[in-house]
Amino acid sequence: MTRRRSEATGREFIALVTVLMASAALAIDLMLPAFTDVRAEYGMEPGSSQVGLLITVFFLGMAIGPWVFGPASDRFGRKPPLYVGLIVYALAGVAAALAPTWPVLVATRFVWGIGTAAPRSLSVAMVRDRYSGDEMARQMATITAVFLLIPIAAPTVGAGLIAVLPWRAVFLFPTLLAIVVMVWARRLPETLSDELRRPFTLRSVGEAGREVLTHRSTVGLTLAMTFLFGTMTTYLAGSEVIVVDVYDLRSWFPLYFGAIAVLLAVSSLNNARLVGRIGAERLVRRMSFGGVVTTALMLVVSLATGGHPPFWVFCLATAAVMPLVQGLSPIANSLAMTPVPHVAGTASALISTVTVAGGSVLGSIANGTFDGTTTPFSIAFVVYVSCAAALIVLVGTRGRGAVGAANVA
Repeated sequence: MTRRRSEATGREFIALVTVLMASAALAIDLMLPAFTDVRAEYGMEPGSSQVGLLITVFFLGMAIGPWVFGPASDRFGRKPPLYVGLIVYALAGVAAALAPTWPVLVATRFVWGIGTAAPRSLSVAMVRDRYSGDEMARQMATITAVFLLIPIAAPTVGAGLIAVLPWRAVFLFPTLLAIVVMVWARRLPETLSDELRRPFTLRSVGEAGREVLTHRSTVGLTLAMTFLFGTMTTYLAGSEVIVVDVYDLRSWFPLYFGAIAVLLAVSSLNNARLVGRIGAERLVRRMSFGGVVTTALMLVVSLATGGHPPFWVFCLATAAVMPLVQGLSPIANSLAMTPVPHVAGTASALISTVTVAGGSVLGSIANGTFDGTTTPFSIAFVVYVSCAAALIVLVGTRGRGAVGAANVA
């Protein structure tokens, strides 16, 4: 495959892929400070968790979208489906800003999630086209560290937009980003060579899907990532409710959320370094053990304080748990993708669909149990992380399958 001199390579390629992956985070995190305005606009109770549906349906849309964009990218290359997804992303953002009723707003968020599936899932496929094994895990950890800067700034930016503009402006800002990215993506190289392209038919998609499902490590790691995504969804949709309703510290939420995001970014950079030193498989096994221990301690603290630990204790517990939970996902994703480079688009679609759909449901279940304390939050964390750890250790990385495959480009 020839590469034009005008195409992005090296660091610019990684930077562009990072921005594409960050589009999902921006569409979620920017609107978190607007939850209070959304409740008031649509007649909800001040502490209603119903507003979290805007995150849940967004994730469900992201779960459906990859089944269009992933297989299509295995046939037409990565770039054409990427452009289609970005267009849907931008149009849905405008529609959300104009939504007159709550059901319409929920529907636009669902469509927005479908469009977001293109940059999110195809970014992983493009990285897999260029890298493999521990090198892919290292690149994914680095990319994750950079795009986690979005949650650091997004709530503050969102609060600033709401302070000077109508709250619906939080839906228009990501639309502007999508337009900028569409222009920049013209420099993106086509990473899928012509000889590796597959027919875009139900039979071909089915064969690719069956091939993905025959790899024990891929299946185990995908299910593990589902529980990890459920933990992350619980955190995203539940943290604002806890900070505001349990501790009555609304003004502290952007600082709390941004500080956790800084820890996540630093942790991901450290994970990229550790992958090079000890390998992806050993790292995820160690992090899994750490995740079980820290979530168990978080639950003990919550139970011991009747679900109302001091705010600083809750912050420390979250700061200990979330870097482990978030850090496991990109490395596990790299290991899951390693055995299936020849169907990377479909594999990315399958993994994304299962993890996002399953994780969204798990997050919705957890947030639906909110009782004015931190206990349901902590219970969900320990259950989901323990399930993920068991799948990683006993299925995903058991034996030599993941390691041996990791060495195959």
